[in-house]
Amino acid sequence: MIARYRVSADDPNRADPQSGFILLTVEQPFIDHNGGHVTFGPDGYLYTGLGDGGDQGDPFGLSQNPGDLHGKILRLDVDNAPDGAHYAAPPNNAHAFDEAFAPEVWHLGLRNPWRFSFDRATGDLYIGDVGWMMREEISFLPADAPAGANFGWNAIEGDLPTGIIEPSDAMIAPVVAYDHGWGCSVTGGYVYRGQMMPELHGVYIFGDYCSGQVWALYRDRIGRWQTVPWMQTGRQISSFGEDEAGELYMVDYKGDILRLEPAQDS
Repeated sequence: MIARYRVSADDPNRADPQSGFILLTVEQPFIDHNGGHVTFGPDGYLYTGLGDGGDQGDPFGLSQNPGDLHGKILRLDVDNAPDGAHYAAPPNNAHAFDEAFAPEVWHLGLRNPWRFSFDRATGDLYIGDVGWMMREEISFLPADAPAGANFGWNAIEGDLPTGIIEPSDAMIAPVVAYDHGWGCSVTGGYVYRGQMMPELHGVYIFGDYCSGQVWALYRDRIGRWQTVPWMQTGRQISSFGEDEAGELYMVDYKGDILRLEPAQDS
């Protein structure tokens, strides 16, 4: 369920709890893989990631079905809905290029895009897609990529074929894929654009819910992706966030919200 709340009339930092309005509801065939991230993109549209509907291996093939909303990133115009509608589909969504796509769909082929984000400086898209039995992955798209990108699930898990359906050359490989010796559930993060840790400027920070490991992802001088372990937190990392200044925060599933800061000299 995607719902809208309005800002309280007397406090711009609070929502009015009585103003809830449901924009979109998507039925779940199983209880897991719900996705859940919601954010406004650089273009002002609302983006949300939905999982493949759950169970093992996407048994109904929803992620690769362009007409279904599961296993997708949706892109909605919530400011210019036509009369009687709760939102509009932007005219350059994937449906504009292929009528087989549902109007809301921006990209497809995802298992459970639990967290994704746009680089506030470039508009590039980073997606943390939770894996199945073998791989966790981070996928990337440049800001100028058109709608309809296919990230491969359920033909590919990370960088490995699943054997469920045949991969195609059009499917986009992740820029990072790690096995379950390093963790079991990737949590996508953000490209750092703050001031407190200038050495991380332009570096993408992400983690793993199970292991508590945090990595730094960047491209070297010749454009190759590099991933290095950055910090072992011992936390159950369920989310990251950024503030207006570009500083990063990490959410521990057990209840703590932590700001990432430079280490202090002892």
